[in-house]
Amino acid sequence: MQTVKMVVTGPFNSGKTEFIRSVSEIDVVSTERKISSDSERVKDQTTVAMDFGRITVDDNLVLYLFGTPGQRRFDFMWEILSEGMLGFIVMVDSTRPETFREARNILETFRAYAPTPYVVVANKQDCKDAWDLEDMRIALRLDGRVKFLPCVATDKESVKNALLELLYSILEEMEKGEG
Repeated sequence: MQTVKMVVTGPFNSGKTEFIRSVSEIDVVSTERKISSDSERVKDQTTVAMDFGRITVDDNLVLYLFGTPGQRRFDFMWEILSEGMLGFIVMVDSTRPETFREARNILETFRAYAPTPYVVVANKQDCKDAWDLEDMRIALRLDGRVKFLPCVATDKESVKNALLELLYSILEEMEKGEG
């Protein structure tokens, strides 16, 4: 049995927990806590350590999904969660351009942790105010070779597509290493 560790990261409220929940075959182990601030906010809970989910692809392959906290004050968990990862996904909220710079910084941070394959996912593409993918690619300064996929974190097929794209990149990398 081969296990593949994948990390799902991105800015606060980009959809990481929902992404993992929509495909995990186990109840997601989540470390969400109430946000105590009284400021205007889009959600009332945040991941403080990690989310964990599992997907059995077939008899020989199991994916372990680790979701990172999105808030900078919990970024000490990023390096810990990146240990042993074979690839990562950067989630970006297509409706919140003010988070694009943070997403880019997170991408660079994870690339520094390990030179593993990654994909960038434009979440919330079903929303009317979602940015166009090509405009987002420019704003995020993503090279044309970077896999950049539309996604809706609550849609199982959309999430599976993103995970498969990352898995194909990981397998391709493994084959190069053997050759």
